[in-house]
Amino acid sequence: MSYVKPAEFVQTMIDVGEAKVKTSTRDLLLRSTMAGIILSLAVVVAITAIVQTGVGLVGALVFPVGFCLLILMGYDLVTGVFGLAPLALFAKRPGITWGRILRCWGLVGLGNLIGSLIVAFLIAISLTKNFSIDPNAVAQKFIAVSTARSVGFENLGFDGWITCFVRAIFCNLMVCLGIVGAMTARSVAGKIAAMWLPIFIFFALVFEHTVVNMFLFPLGMMLGADFGIATWLNFNLIPTILGNIVGGLVFTCLPLYLTHAKTAPALDSEQAEKVNAEPALSRI
Repeated sequence: MSYVKPAEFVQTMIDVGEAKVKTSTRDLLLRSTMAGIILSLAVVVAITAIVQTGVGLVGALVFPVGFCLLILMGYDLVTGVFGLAPLALFAKRPGITWGRILRCWGLVGLGNLIGSLIVAFLIAISLTKNFSIDPNAVAQKFIAVSTARSVGFENLGFDGWITCFVRAIFCNLMVCLGIVGAMTARSVAGKIAAMWLPIFIFFALVFEHTVVNMFLFPLGMMLGADFGIATWLNFNLIPTILGNIVGGLVFTCLPLYLTHAKTAPALDSEQAEKVNAEPALSRI
């Protein structure tokens, strides 16, 4: 497993951010829709594993399979472009503006939502035999989880909103580490290992992920959960999006960019520059 050093993979982060911003509308929508589909199916696998075993950590262990697959296929999550796209602007890459970055975020988010809703509808049909039977154990788990993380936060008011926001910060800190992790290795096995670890952490600690929640809550409502779209948006999706932006950009990608692409001079370098700047006579 060949390791790529930070100074090198941070340049890759900037290149990827630039490429995402300049990608065509068609390709952004197609790639992000497929990402939403794959990640949503990974959520189903994880919840099914939790129901079957009664152990939450089992779900966290299997969930990263979807993340690894979509990254290896070159598909896009809005959580990833939250962190990577602005780096191209900070690096002064030509043609990169905040307007184009917001366009990228919006199109990728829209595609993720489309893919997530497609899978949510089809999984609801599968779990209820085309809505002909009552929700089974897996469906009941989806109802319980989506209710706890929407109505549960709503019942707490502002405290619930802040809790969701903070969990979303931690979530995308881990998710963007997973995306960057794929850039730290050259072999497929190395990329998978580097992605698996932080994604396991985010899922095991029940942090809030924008794309996961685009699937989880609509599915809960389709299965009969007792909350509406307004509750989901105001007390989960909106604070999750904002927290994911902070976590991915401020806590993960920006520190890597500043310390490895815009590295401050080392102490010995500063001393050498100071000595070289002194007049020659002062050293006689």
